[in-house]
Amino acid sequence: MQLRSTAAVAAVLVSVLVVLLPEATVEGHNITTILAKFPEFSTFNHYLTITHLADDINNRQTITVCAVNNAGMSDLLSKHLSVYAMKNVLSLHVLLDYFGAKKLHQITNGTALAATMFQATGTASGSSGFVNITDLKGGKVGFGSEDGGRTDATFVKSLQEVPYNISVIQISSMLPSSEAEAPTPEPAAVNITSLMSAHGCKFFAEALLASAAMKTYEDNIDGGLTVFCPLDDAFKGFAPKYKNLTVGGKQSLLEFHGVPVYQSMSMLKSSNGLMNTLATDGANKYDFTVQNDGQEVTIKTSLVTSKIVGTLIDQQPLVIFTINKVLLPKELFKAALSPAPAPAPEADAPTADSPNSSKKKKHKSPPAPASSDSPSDSPADSPDGDVADQQSDSNNAAEIKGFRFAVVALSFWFASFAIVNNYDQPLLFIK
Repeated sequence: MQLRSTAAVAAVLVSVLVVLLPEATVEGHNITTILAKFPEFSTFNHYLTITHLADDINNRQTITVCAVNNAGMSDLLSKHLSVYAMKNVLSLHVLLDYFGAKKLHQITNGTALAATMFQATGTASGSSGFVNITDLKGGKVGFGSEDGGRTDATFVKSLQEVPYNISVIQISSMLPSSEAEAPTPEPAAVNITSLMSAHGCKFFAEALLASAAMKTYEDNIDGGLTVFCPLDDAFKGFAPKYKNLTVGGKQSLLEFHGVPVYQSMSMLKSSNGLMNTLATDGANKYDFTVQNDGQEVTIKTSLVTSKIVGTLIDQQPLVIFTINKVLLPKELFKAALSPAPAPAPEADAPTADSPNSSKKKKHKSPPAPASSDSPSDSPADSPDGDVADQQSDSNNAAEIKGFRFAVVALSFWFASFAIVNNYDQPLLFIK
């Protein structure tokens, strides 16, 4: 058997690519997920998270993380550094080059000077942000901070390697650096409502100032806060429904627009799925779904899909995004999710001979609209157009799938055409 038609092969390959490529995604690394496999590095992993250094690591390619186990972290923790100084120290342990176990033992001339993320911050003076790597005798590899001028730790083992992307290795102890450990001034306090008002979110800011939700926001800033702030046009159009909410309902809705952790744009793109909010409390889920499509990030509730359209501030531990629609939690707008009652069947028109022709037919009255004085947090009417928007999204997805199917079918038709025109019979393989 011999394959004789390159045209047919090309057509078939096109078909396969059409099917596979749209579904293919390039998965980036996640340092916290990698280290979570090793409980003995839980402390190191914890501080990567609370200093938000993990996000910076996940956004870089060709790096090496020099992790230290829980016992090796004890000396550093005893110094009681601020979270900002801790970030500088940990940044010194992230090399801006790929060093797997094999490369570490094959260093040219036995020594290498590697730049670190601490150097990249611009706060490291001179060469204090560099690390010396030395191939020692007996198969050992040593690490030392440049400002120390000595070997402070040795290579223990490789934890995970993705060649030329990320290498996570264990070293015996933390690298000391007086420069990295120096006290770091905390960022100046930010008046979030003034910032919102000055950049197109005045109505949302005013609603915050008039609600107990403002204190919830303030209490969460230091530990990490992500805010999705509706632009004025969006909140202005929602104002009538907002006024119908109770005091508690208004607070819950405003807190629904905040997440109690720092989530930069890149983090949102890499963490699709359900996300809790400031309003989440036990049985009251008040969560939404983060989803991205290329560079576009959307926030989806059961009632509305809102798109991130801008960034007011991204300064750890605070980030404020602007969105084009108010986020509507199902916990407050349950009525919008309930299907409309089916109309009562119409009775046949009575005839003149009918014995009941003079009797009036009784129909069930439609449910009375909720009063604005009702204790429920749900407004009487549902948000206009939002459910329809999601139905439209589903229809568009179906159209795209149909288009892909048509392209695949056309590709196979070309394959058959190529075969028929190269042979007396439409067979791909011939004897």
